[in-house]
This record gives sequence, structure tokens and C-alpha cells, in this order.
Amino acid sequence: MKRRDFVALSAAAAVLPLSRRWTASGSPAGPAAEPFDLSRVRLLPGPLYDEMQINRKFLLAQNPDRLLHTFRLKAGLPSNAEPLGGWEAPVNELRGHYTGHYLSACALMAAQGDAELKARGNGLVAELARCQQPNGYLSAFPEEFFDRLRADQPVWAPFYTYHKIMAGLLDMHVHAGNAQALDLAKGMARWTTRWTQPLGDYDMARVLEREYGGMNEVLYNLSVVAEDPGLRGTARRFDHERVFAPLAQGVDQLKGLHANTLIPKIIGAARRYELTGDPRYRRIAEYFWREVTSMRAYATGGTSNGEGWGAEPGVLSTQLSGYTQEDCVTYNMLKLTRHVFGWTGDPACADYYERALWNGIVGSQHPSDGNKLYYVNLQAGLWKLFGTPTQDYWCCTGTMSEAFAKLGDSIYFQDQHSLFVNLFAASELDWQEHGVKVTQETGFPVEQGTTLTVHTPKPAAFALKVRVPYWATGANGATLNGKPLEGFAGPGGYYVLDRTWKDGDRLSVKLPMGLHAHPMPDDPSVQAFMYGPLVLAGKLGTEGLTAATIRAEPTKPRTVPGYPLEPIPAPDFVAHGADLAAWIKPGAQPGEFQTTRQTRDVTLVPFNKLFDERYAVYWKVTS
Repeated sequence: MKRRDFVALSAAAAVLPLSRRWTASGSPAGPAAEPFDLSRVRLLPGPLYDEMQINRKFLLAQNPDRLLHTFRLKAGLPSNAEPLGGWEAPVNELRGHYTGHYLSACALMAAQGDAELKARGNGLVAELARCQQPNGYLSAFPEEFFDRLRADQPVWAPFYTYHKIMAGLLDMHVHAGNAQALDLAKGMARWTTRWTQPLGDYDMARVLEREYGGMNEVLYNLSVVAEDPGLRGTARRFDHERVFAPLAQGVDQLKGLHANTLIPKIIGAARRYELTGDPRYRRIAEYFWREVTSMRAYATGGTSNGEGWGAEPGVLSTQLSGYTQEDCVTYNMLKLTRHVFGWTGDPACADYYERALWNGIVGSQHPSDGNKLYYVNLQAGLWKLFGTPTQDYWCCTGTMSEAFAKLGDSIYFQDQHSLFVNLFAASELDWQEHGVKVTQETGFPVEQGTTLTVHTPKPAAFALKVRVPYWATGANGATLNGKPLEGFAGPGGYYVLDRTWKDGDRLSVKLPMGLHAHPMPDDPSVQAFMYGPLVLAGKLGTEGLTAATIRAEPTKPRTVPGYPLEPIPAPDFVAHGADLAAWIKPGAQPGEFQTTRQTRDVTLVPFNKLFDERYAVYWKVTS
């Protein structure tokens, strides 16, 4: 969402089950790998499970009547609920968007067996049905907002909010089995078709300059779920050719664009490719993904500064502020990564996913109350500025509510003969296609490796492909049922064990971590330090941080969180040799390190574990 003047340019759609992602006339022959639906994966106790539970408490703390308040008022229904603040306040033009995110989060948790949040979602769907107009329109603000959009008059982003509600309803149908939610989403789609029909190409192109979320993606998805190919025509009206054209030619014209306006459009292009087989839209999505992840991403995997790209590709050292790496952007890049990996099976996609997950998602909700970040700040001397309960509801509050409800959705992928293990997380997989269940036991990232146990009533032949990350160097190795195996794969690939598996077979893989620098591409003297996949942050103290300053102030309409205090300086470092281990030593706790022989030494800890303290991620390092 554009809410600051940093950039020039004025998804939560359903994750479809395997049987529906690629079933369409003219679609490609098939993907390289397919993800598993969340209903087939269960997180077990461990870091990701703990994050999901924090988010679950946050979701249960939301009051459904307050989430419905502005919908009911818009529909002429009584409501005595106390209005929410921030971007959900009755005077905010984006009101209602978080309710859509909340539906998606409830649906994703329902897919994993959470009956309480499933009931929450079902209750919201039933009440929203009372608010839907006979023409299919469903929103917390009047249709007049769309009249202003058509007339090119000031209005925030009505289709952005409309998309969130549609996507939440579709998720409730796909993941929670709610048939009424599908009817509501179909009604919203009919209204959208009628709204766009009178617009010529010029006027529709002008509409697309206003942020519209993932309207193309959700309509493509709905066309499959509702078995209504006609909706693809409406979806194509939201394919933004002005930004697609250079990407299709392999040209980076991203400078000046608003990141989270663009990425959902690219995800829509990915869905168009999957449903039609048109290779142009795969080129758009793949080129964009590779350009951003290789030329515009920080050590954390995040991208954007001031919500946009303010420099040419590869220029990042000048792009550090208190407003780097909007959380929505990381969330949507992970969604796009999921598509690209499905087409290619490229382990580089899984490497990126892991990096962005552990450094851009994990650590962006507060462990005490689950409130979310808007920006993952990378400017030295500031701190993580979390929201104030019921007083923010930023776009990132919504996307992070979803992100922490779907942490298990890209751990495993499959093809006809293989199981890909892309992420290391304690979990159970029900691989129904092979009649096999797999348990992954690991304390990753504290534990440097993982163990996979196969459960099968009869011998099963398949290839188990375990990702060997780019960062895993040194004494890699694997054992099967306690016996060493030979021929372990190198970093950046997969260790493949193709055999007939018996019940109880255990494959253990060692993935040792080491310190390594992540320099800026345009200035190698500006560096972040990583331990395995984890970005390390240097602790700079709590100067000025009090109860009055440590959290974001209650958000006024159409504003973003701003820091009430200035950053404090971070020290420069002198590298004593090419090997970081020569001057950065292990600390008292796992994953903790201490610089040595510096004018001012600092303690380095995993970025995702640092809260309520000033820090630095990037440092000036001279030799």
C-alpha cells in the first residue's frame, strides 16, 4: 500500500488444492513439483509451531462484532460494537480489508484442524451474507468509492480492499469447506464483471494505476473453483500491461514502482500461465522473481525501501532506512516463489524462501501479544516498531496474520516419484498419493540438520530429495537407520535417496552452519553477517526506549508508523582477516556471537529473536 511519499507511482487469494491448480484447458503439461495442501501437513512443537501459536492467540483476541461493525453499518444493519482504530476506523477508506485477511487466516488454521478458528470464520461468513447487496456488492464502504475511481477522483484503493474480502471468502471455501463463502465470492465477482464491462481499454488502464491488490489472481482462482471459465475474461481486465510489457522482454523498469502494488499483479500473471499455458506470463513472473531476488533483495530476503524501488538494480547500499522491507512485500514474494519453484524445481527458489521466511517473516510479530510489524527496519540504530493492539490494522497486520497461519505450506513438495523436503521444520506429512506418512524431527535452526522417518504399511518406492542449502558447508553427511551413506550432495542442490522404503526407516542429514558475510552488491564494504540462513543483528541497547516510545502510536487514517526517536550510531568494524571467525567468536547462547578486537564490540544474535532493543544489521567493514 502506498502511504508515504517515497515512490513515484501513484493476496491473499486461495492456495488451490493439488487437483485444481493445474486443471484447465490448454494448461501446461504439468509442474516440476507441486506443494501439499495445508490439511496434509501438521507442524510439531518447534520454532515455527510456536510462532503459529502466538498468531493463533492474536487471532482469537479479535472481536468478530468489531470486525463486522462497518460492514453492518454499510448494509443498514444495527451494530453497537466499539469501532476499531487505525486502518479499520469508520473514517478510513480501506476499512474492511483486515476482515478479509482474518477470513483467510481462519481458513488456513481450519485446514490444519483448528475447530475454534474455523467456527470463527464460519460465523463471519454468515454475518457477511446478511451484508451483501442483491447486486453482489459486499464491502464496508459504499459503492460511491468505485464511482470516484471510475471518474479518476481521489480515493484510496477500493479494489485492494475488495480483493482481500473476495480472497478471504474463497479461502474459507477452499480450506474450510464453507459453501456459503463461495456463493458470496461469486456474487462479488459478478458485481466486478458488471463494473468493468463499460470501461474501454484506456479507462481500464487508468483504473489499474490505482492499487488493486490481487484482483486478477483471485478471479483466475475463482474461475477454477467455481468452474466458470468466463471469469477469466474479467481477470484479464486486471492484467496490467504497462508493467507486464517490459518484464516480458526481460527489462528491469522497476525503479520508481511501488513494490506491493506490483507483486500481486505478478502472482496473477503466474496464475494466468498455469491456467492457460501462455508462456509470456511465465516469462513475466520468472524474470521478475529472478531480478528481484538476485538484484534487489537484502540479506534478509526482503525488498523495497519506502515501499518502492528507489534505485537501479544492484544498488542497495543507499537504500537503507527505517522503512525498508515492507512485510506485505516479503509475504507476496514468498507466494510468488512457491509458483516459480513449482515450475522449475530449482533449489535456489527454496534457498530464497528459507532466507526470507526466517529473516523477514519470523521475528515480525511480537512474542508477548502477536502484534505485527509494518516495516522490517534495516537502518542501523532503530528498533522493531510494533503496532498497538486494535489501533493499527495496517496492510501488514493482515498479511502477517495470514503468514503465521500457513507456515507449513512450503515445507514439502512432490512429483510423481519424489518427495522434496525444502524446509527444515518439525512436522508431519500425510503423503496420500503413496500411502506414506513422513515425520520430520528437528530443532532447526538451533539444530544443524534434520531426521526424517517414513511410516508405511507396506514397502514404498520413491525418491526422497532433501535440500542441501547454499550455506551448508563443511562436514555434511547422512545416515540411514544409523549407517553412514556415501555421495552426499554439494550445497545448492538436493541429496537424493531413491529406494524402496520400509516402515520406520530413518534418514538423518547433517547441515552444518558457518559464519559468512552478505555484502551489498554495489558496496562490498557494507556487510551483513549470517550464520547459516540466519541474519545476525547487533545489539545496540535501549537508549530512549520507554513504554511511550517503543510501540507505534495509534495510527491515524491513511498514515503509517513513524519512529518517535532518531537512530543512534552503530560502530564500524575492522576485519582481522578474510575469515569472519577470526574476529567474530561464538557467544554464550546457541546462534549468539561476539565481535572482538573492535573499538566497540557488539553482541550479535539471530535477527528473528531480537525485540524491544535498538540494533544494526548492516555494518561498514574495512580491512
